[in-house]
Amino acid sequence: MTTAIAAVLTYGVLCMAGGVLGYVKARSNVSLLAGLGSGLLLLDFAYEMLDGSQGAVIGSMAVAGLLGTRFLMTWLKRRRVMPDLIMVVASAVTVAAVAPLLRSP
Repeated sequence: MTTAIAAVLTYGVLCMAGGVLGYVKARSNVSLLAGLGSGLLLLDFAYEMLDGSQGAVIGSMAVAGLLGTRFLMTWLKRRRVMPDLIMVVASAVTVAAVAPLLRSP
């Protein structure tokens, strides 16, 4: 298993755990759905990356980029480490780990 796949798997699990935690602490259905949905999507991308899927590479970078941007905007307003800054850092690490797998056409 490559570092990129491990990063996407870890990030997917982190997203799912964060969604559940958001639901438990704040009864936020949006957190639960977004966390579980993006986490499951990332786990699927990691599985597809095992077969060398370029679409999964791009998809995982897109999900990480979108979530990172969303949490960066919240962090800039509230300056909360949990969950905002943690998700920004995890998103950046995931994108950095996956980016070398991009291939030129």
